[in-house]
Amino acid sequence: MIIKLDHRQQEMAEAIQRIQKPAYEVEAKLIGFAGIPQIKESVEDIQRSDEIFWGMVEERLKGFISFKEIGKTIDIHRLVVDPAAFRQGIGKTLLVHLMEQYGDHDFLVSTGTANQPAVNLYKSFDFAEQKRFEAAPGITLSEFLKRK
Repeated sequence: MIIKLDHRQQEMAEAIQRIQKPAYEVEAKLIGFAGIPQIKESVEDIQRSDEIFWGMVEERLKGFISFKEIGKTIDIHRLVVDPAAFRQGIGKTLLVHLMEQYGDHDFLVSTGTANQPAVNLYKSFDFAEQKRFEAAPGITLSEFLKRK
């Protein structure tokens, strides 16, 4: 079941943070970079965020997508899946749900070029690479855009 997460609540913010840390650690191993600044985000940082969070919830939170609506563009900030549930198609389910809810919008996302599962996921939804940029030493991101 996909629900809108009230990330301003302590319990939900902690659940988001628990899932996010291992996901970034997995990505770090893929790109060979150990110092992941994103995992320093605190519960308080998540609670102050003005992003919208949707999560795939069964008996516990298995993944979430966070985004901002900027004009007629949905800027996807994070699509994170618990590594233990990675092969369950949760990322695809969350992305389909988002695109159905905002079908008249463009979609923008950045992901690590070495994160091949994420790159493949966005390409399978007809996201086209717009540009590449260095986010930190040794970390290159690709920006993808999908027009409505």
